[in-house]
Amino acid sequence: MHVLSTLTQALSLWGPLAAAAYTLQDDYGTDTTFFDKFSFFTGSDPTHGFVKYVDRGTAQNTGLIKADGSIYMGVDYTNAAPGGRQSVRISSNKAYNHGLFILDLAHMPGSICGAWPAYWLLGPNWPNNGEIDVIEGVNDQTNNQVALHTSDSCTINNSGFSGSLLTSNCYVNAPGQANNAGCGIKDNSAQSYGNGFNSAGGGVYATEWTGEAISVWFFPRSSIPGDISSGNPNPSGWGTPSARFAGACNIDSHFKDLQIIFDTTFCGDWAGGVWGSSSCASKGSCNDWVANNPAAFKDAFWRINSLKVYQGGAASVASNMTEWKMDVGIGRRSFIRQRRENLGN
Repeated sequence: MHVLSTLTQALSLWGPLAAAAYTLQDDYGTDTTFFDKFSFFTGSDPTHGFVKYVDRGTAQNTGLIKADGSIYMGVDYTNAAPGGRQSVRISSNKAYNHGLFILDLAHMPGSICGAWPAYWLLGPNWPNNGEIDVIEGVNDQTNNQVALHTSDSCTINNSGFSGSLLTSNCYVNAPGQANNAGCGIKDNSAQSYGNGFNSAGGGVYATEWTGEAISVWFFPRSSIPGDISSGNPNPSGWGTPSARFAGACNIDSHFKDLQIIFDTTFCGDWAGGVWGSSSCASKGSCNDWVANNPAAFKDAFWRINSLKVYQGGAASVASNMTEWKMDVGIGRRSFIRQRRENLGN
């Protein structure tokens, strides 16, 4: 009965294994090597923003990026910009499939008319390999909006999260939704974005991407879990996420090879598109405001305390245990069959 005994012992370990913490894969650091791990995008903004993305050398020489114990990424706030305001957009050289992404921010771009900052993950051949917008907002917005953008056949349930569902179809051309709305969930905390986030001293955004769901937690500075601070994150103890995307969507077929991106653009498809319906409309046109009011964008910067990517966790353990149980099950059946044959003889 050795096989049966082994199976019993293994299953008794399932509880602790299911709660197994993630292990660190990538720590992006806070010195100049942070930028070595990213590429600087200098092309035309795909979202049609009123922006000029600059290369690393230009960004360093003009003070748009700094590494001085934390990572600073800002925009030009001293010069008029008739052709678009200078900013940076960086994407990680490494692409990921699943993981726990933990971003500790001291500051994000404020709730500024014309600004459109985002921290997100993007796959190649958009939208077929997916997009996860972890932090995103425009103009004088006060609450963060988390969203997914995918190819067809991906919808989410309205359950398992504390935020407010905005749209449920992740397909970028979903009927009955605005173009490229995707599936979105608004965080109900005014500390989750912009001015409110910065006034509270920043905080942590944790994004868990598994084959079952994509979940996002926001923790204000005063409420960061101890296991995150100690470098042993365990999402099973964090409570309900502010956003969770699961339902009629095959996560693994819609999200592949995602790169981490930070950017701040201006106006464009979203910030410019809703300009007229916001309080910002009193400032004239979006492009004119951005071009002629550089000082308004002094607070449009990211200040990163840390960015870490973990792998493993309960989902990975569950998959491995399932395979192990199948192997043991086959061994058990073989054992019983052999036992019966012996008795038959």
